[in-house]
Amino acid sequence: MKKLTLTFLTCVFAFSFAGIANAQTTMSSAAKDNSLYIALGEQSGITQLSDDFVTRLVADKRLAPFFEKTNLPNFKLQLADQFCTVSGGPCVYKGADMKSAHANFDIAKADFNALVEVLQQSMDAKAIPFKDQNKLLALLAPMHREVITVK
Repeated sequence: MKKLTLTFLTCVFAFSFAGIANAQTTMSSAAKDNSLYIALGEQSGITQLSDDFVTRLVADKRLAPFFEKTNLPNFKLQLADQFCTVSGGPCVYKGADMKSAHANFDIAKADFNALVEVLQQSMDAKAIPFKDQNKLLALLAPMHREVITVK
């Protein structure tokens, strides 16, 4: 069941990742409902999730090379702001758009799917309920077309 769910979530994530413009529209819509922000533990929970997620990303052999030259403390802050914004929290994401941020990387669909898998591991580790994991993934998913650079 867990494997089927992982496949389903990966598909949902991949289908929806349409770019920062769409994500910002989604962020505006999500801002009207902060229930996901609250379910994620508000700012403290989101910061913990971002910290755990980045720790796992750089430890994952499939993904670590993408983060070798990344300013990890800054990345964690921007990621937390992005999670906070899309979940309806009071934050404002001020980082680069997804296309620009990923333009110099050769990111394939398999790399993207690995990142989704690691995010799910972090959400499981933080005991985020499955329905809330799905909500966050669905809100982040529109970015996939901007992140995957290798067709």
